[in-house]
Amino acid sequence: MISPPLSTPPAGGRQPPLSAPPSGITFDAMTRITPLPDRAVLAMDGEDRVTFLQGLVSADIAAIAPGAAAWAALLTPQGKWIADFFVVNDGARLLLDVEAAQAEAITTRLMRFRLRAKVAMAPTGLAVSAGWDGPAPPGDLCFADPRLPQAGFRILSAEPRGTDPFAAWDAHRIALGLPDGSRDLDAEKSVLLEAGFDELAGVSWTKGCWMGQELTARTKYRGLLKRRLCPVAITGPVPPRGAPLLNDSGAEMGEMRSGTDGIGLALLRLAAIEDGAPLTTGTSRLTPRVPGWMRVLAQPVDQGSLE
Repeated sequence: MISPPLSTPPAGGRQPPLSAPPSGITFDAMTRITPLPDRAVLAMDGEDRVTFLQGLVSADIAAIAPGAAAWAALLTPQGKWIADFFVVNDGARLLLDVEAAQAEAITTRLMRFRLRAKVAMAPTGLAVSAGWDGPAPPGDLCFADPRLPQAGFRILSAEPRGTDPFAAWDAHRIALGLPDGSRDLDAEKSVLLEAGFDELAGVSWTKGCWMGQELTARTKYRGLLKRRLCPVAITGPVPPRGAPLLNDSGAEMGEMRSGTDGIGLALLRLAAIEDGAPLTTGTSRLTPRVPGWMRVLAQPVDQGSLE
């Protein structure tokens, strides 16, 4: 699934200036908008940009309409997570909304595969903001978050937008069960289905081969998943990332990932999610809160039903 465009470039493939209001979008004073200073935007240019990226990442890049976006992951050949990002089609190029700390490494890794492909990457200097609970304001390149309608939209602009604190966006994201890159995933260890990439439209099973596809498909078709990222309600202090979470028998059932006041994401065994009983770490008590979109798969999937 690819997000519908909120702002669509005109015919001819040229993106309007960032100050030009996209048509059909109205401002609502109740909309929440948070600047995301830990994000950066890379531009991928060149006539081979779509086919080049199509063979490397998990989402269907060729299906992205102008003004829309896909959520994609870059994996090792063994199917382990390296990075994830939003890929936006602005008509003339692809814009990658990435973790700022990973921008240089993502560029270097992708360009290793360039060979004779006509493609180039460079930072844009654009700022990223996230919005929810209302329509996008006019004046910038906006796109719907392709993961869930409730996730809202993202804005790419010359200057950061919004005044809501990051904690407000973080709580909204966590309550929906949306991972936040390296805060919730471990480089060269995590697999996509643990983080909901299947249900959240981050994986295409029909577009053809891409790097890391074999292990990802095998995990799905053979029912090999043993853990999932899941929202947890927290009573007490937010545990540090990696803190072990124990059941009432003292058995380790998972570990803490990102969190904010009263809520967090934890990587839990499927049995702990299905049971729903509180877990503890230190003086904190954490209770799984399974979002409606999540399928807690404990059994193998019939591959024929997925074709």
